[in-house]
Amino acid sequence: MTDERVPQRAPLGASFWRLFSSSTASNFSDGILAAALPLVAASLTRDPLLVSLVATLAFLPWLLFAIPAGALVDRVDRRAAMRLANLFRALVLLGLAVALATGWASIWVLYVAAFLLGIAETVYDNAARAMLPRVVRRAQLERGNSLLSTAESVTNLFLGAPLGALLFALWAVLPIGASVVLYVGAAVLVATVRGAFVPDRGAERTTMSADIREGLGWLVRHPILRQLVWATGIAGFGNAIANGIGVLFALEVLGIDEAGFGLVLSVIGVGAILGALLSTTITRLLGRTGAMGVSGVVYGMTLLAMGVWPTLPVALVCWPLGALAVSAFNVQVMSVRQALIPDALFGRVQGAYRTVIWGGMPLGALTGGAVASAFDLPTAFVVAGVLATIAGVAVWWVLAVFRHQIADAFAEETEAA
Repeated sequence: MTDERVPQRAPLGASFWRLFSSSTASNFSDGILAAALPLVAASLTRDPLLVSLVATLAFLPWLLFAIPAGALVDRVDRRAAMRLANLFRALVLLGLAVALATGWASIWVLYVAAFLLGIAETVYDNAARAMLPRVVRRAQLERGNSLLSTAESVTNLFLGAPLGALLFALWAVLPIGASVVLYVGAAVLVATVRGAFVPDRGAERTTMSADIREGLGWLVRHPILRQLVWATGIAGFGNAIANGIGVLFALEVLGIDEAGFGLVLSVIGVGAILGALLSTTITRLLGRTGAMGVSGVVYGMTLLAMGVWPTLPVALVCWPLGALAVSAFNVQVMSVRQALIPDALFGRVQGAYRTVIWGGMPLGALTGGAVASAFDLPTAFVVAGVLATIAGVAVWWVLAVFRHQIADAFAEETEAA
């Protein structure tokens, strides 16, 4: 007999905490670069289009290489893939630091660096997500994801970005050098994680293209994930509509200045951190189906409320509440994927899943701008809220229909490192 109750806690073990330390160091570096790279771009050119291309090129590898990177991760030692990806990022940044220090840097050098860093991130992220189920037990997946997500939010929002800006103000090379040290440290730490992290693929040799087809075919045929990927894709599309015009909504509709917007972002960040921390508690209280359904619907309703009642008090309640809901949902849905996807297929299926989700984000941002131009900014938030709410209801329905199969997947224990 299965149910959705979360078992009592057991120690996560030394291997998890080594993985956690490595991931935290890597995310800390990501946060520093999130502030430093745009500042480097602005120091090289003041053309808005040229500056925006840095972020575009950093994101583009997720559309081009997420699935091939997943196939690669399913053929190699995931621990080694994480280590090499971080060492590669450190090497790229070391070259950028030398170029900045010697005056050889240009916007084109930064474009190449951003693109290469993005490629390495697709390998690192796929490998890192595939590592966790080998390090903790199935019943501990959500707790492990919650801790990793919390550390990511803290290092990115509250530590990395402010430190990156501060170091850049002292000398442009400093944040790049700090990131090099952190990536090398993360590579050393992940090498200490004990366990076997090579997927069990049997004796048959296959090609990369055959592996990719196998992963895509598995996802298309899976009755649960096939529906979840489209439902969460719609939610991500709605999220991108709101995020793409969020700064204009704050400045023009809510009437706050740039400094006030920074404070609002901090409040939203607090909501995201609380969501990651509380995700396991929410699941324990509501069950997995109820927790994910409520998280998805609440997020959509917060966007809808901000569009219908576009006032500062409503935004100060709904924006962080929405961040809490989506952060909790991300932890919960990642745990479900890790429980459902076979270890040997995880990289490929995860890559395909992320391609759908991330691929819709640029289109969502473009749609948000088009709707705001044709009507107004609050209308775009209403559209985003309606889409996200529909997606939340759809996720709830899928989970309710397959709740026993999902509970069975979490009940199937695997060896913990």
